[in-house]
Amino acid sequence: MCGIVAGIAERNVTPILLEGLRRLEYRGYDSSGIALLDDQGNIQRVRALGKIKQLESKIKQDTTNFEGTIGIAHTRWATHGAPAENNAHPHICNNKVAVVHNGIIENYQELKQSQLEAGYRFTSETDTEVVAHAIHQQLSILDKQKISPSAITPSPSKGEGRGEGEATSKQLLKAVQVAIKEFEGAYAIGVITTDDPDTLIAARKGSPLVIGVGIGEYFLASDVSALLPVTQNFIFLEEGDVAKLTRQSVEIYDVNGLQVERDIKQSNLSVTAVELGEHRHYMHKEIYEQPQAVSDCLEGRITQDKVLVSSFGPQAEEVFNSIDQIHIIACGTSYHAGLVAKYWSEDIIGVPCQVEVASEFRYRNPVIQNNTLFITISQSGETADTLAALQQIKATRHSRENGNPQSPSPFKGEGWGEGAGKSTINTPTLTICNVPESSLTRESDLSYLTHAGPEIGVASTKAFTTQLVALALLMTSIGKVKQRIDEERERLIIGGLQKLPSLISHALTHEEKIKEIAQLFADKQHALFLGRGTMYPIALEGALKLKEISYIHAEAYPAGELKHGPLALIDENMPVVAIAPLDDLLEKLKSNLQEVKARGGQMIVLEDEQSDISSEEGFEVIKATTNVGRITAPITYNILLQLLSYHVALIKGTDVDQPRNLAKSVTVE
Repeated sequence: MCGIVAGIAERNVTPILLEGLRRLEYRGYDSSGIALLDDQGNIQRVRALGKIKQLESKIKQDTTNFEGTIGIAHTRWATHGAPAENNAHPHICNNKVAVVHNGIIENYQELKQSQLEAGYRFTSETDTEVVAHAIHQQLSILDKQKISPSAITPSPSKGEGRGEGEATSKQLLKAVQVAIKEFEGAYAIGVITTDDPDTLIAARKGSPLVIGVGIGEYFLASDVSALLPVTQNFIFLEEGDVAKLTRQSVEIYDVNGLQVERDIKQSNLSVTAVELGEHRHYMHKEIYEQPQAVSDCLEGRITQDKVLVSSFGPQAEEVFNSIDQIHIIACGTSYHAGLVAKYWSEDIIGVPCQVEVASEFRYRNPVIQNNTLFITISQSGETADTLAALQQIKATRHSRENGNPQSPSPFKGEGWGEGAGKSTINTPTLTICNVPESSLTRESDLSYLTHAGPEIGVASTKAFTTQLVALALLMTSIGKVKQRIDEERERLIIGGLQKLPSLISHALTHEEKIKEIAQLFADKQHALFLGRGTMYPIALEGALKLKEISYIHAEAYPAGELKHGPLALIDENMPVVAIAPLDDLLEKLKSNLQEVKARGGQMIVLEDEQSDISSEEGFEVIKATTNVGRITAPITYNILLQLLSYHVALIKGTDVDQPRNLAKSVTVE
């Protein structure tokens, strides 16, 4: 949830770290801080409450020479401890070890008690401080033991002995490797120490961390976007990796302590890809990037009027042919995308589909059915609950395939009788994601990259749109492989998707009208969103966007549920937003709207040009689309709701890109 930037170079890293923090501020903005080793080998630290500009101001005011060639920096989204300067990272132990950390150390209370008994003093309310103390404690033990590093960190590839001069440089690496064995939960950490001023250590488990490769310099970050001004070459650390960075080299050790090689990959993102340009906010910029994002998401995945099934992976056709049902697991906006896909799956291709919030799935002892395609959806690919759900599915599959008696099978009579021992279970996994090297992408059997480009605004826009496009292609592919749709239906779907960029561009032309309607929310504290069919999940997404960035309490309901409770809320102070496409449910929806009007509600209707809902007193109607189909309609109407939430937030004076209490990449539970 937080942002890490670190570096070791021949030059002053302070401006590089500050620029990296600015680029990661979407990940956390309660507080921030930097720690450097100065030219005397001492730790210098500056921390500030609030956004990066407060940190920059404090550095200018409080220090005359805040410079160093090795340093770590952090921007925080609070988990343990309120936003406060003493809780801001980096955390320092005994002026010797400085640490930045993303994630949550779940057993920190137990570790803290042990460290208190050992004489360590705590100055914060965070779980991170136990990390600094644990590493310091291991360094102290190694100092006392005077053990040669060659005895404790053997190289699997070299048999040469190591001279005394190398002992000190290996101490910090070993101390981190031992300390992290105590940690339960998720972490990405960067560590420096006065004992070894030429080494930066990184470690990750459950939280992303990437190494930026320069010439005579190396950097560390939570996201490649932080380092684009200094490099395009990156090493993506894998689960359990620990890395030692010096100015000359990078050494990476896997979860077993063995030295490994990780590929250097070149990013195709540009520095300007994460700049605002002519837009006032990232959210507005990203709303307007959606026509191009959809084109990029489709590129290479369709040809003429056909979907390329292989775009989901070389085994996709075999996998899709083998499944009987679909189970989608996601969080937040991605969950809403999954709900839309459920309608498509069951309505268009006749495949049963279940959609579930990841944090519920992983803790409810789910019955995992055979021949189920499990789909995980995440913008970042690092969403903690979604990743844990995927790992649980894979672990269950592995356990049952190996005949683990502690993992009983729900498939009675399928090889689990007396003496059977093992059973084949078909539960393939597929991830829809925007980040190529993310944990979800690496751990899934199949993957589909949405190519939405970097999304900085906390409220997801183009990531959601491209997820819907990817899911539409997925359902079409499954239907094609299983012969549930014919060539004509496939042609119609692909044709509709090809029109999407122009449909979105047309929807964006209604921004001025939406600005006017946004004024209706100026003095409102509550709102209701209504939809039927696929428009119900879009109503959910519209309500989420409004509450995220304007802090208006907003709820969404299937329009037919009004009479079962929500009508009690309707009065002149409750704006009601309804989505009215030209479909089989339009007449039913019109009746629901009259129920609202009869009770004095203020109606805002987004409709097709042929839906024929008159603009009359109490009704504000935007005739925003025309001739959209079942696939394209949810995507197109959602654009209008994104603009509405954006302009309401402007009127309310809230922070559009960085709403309070929220962060972009949710890598904690």
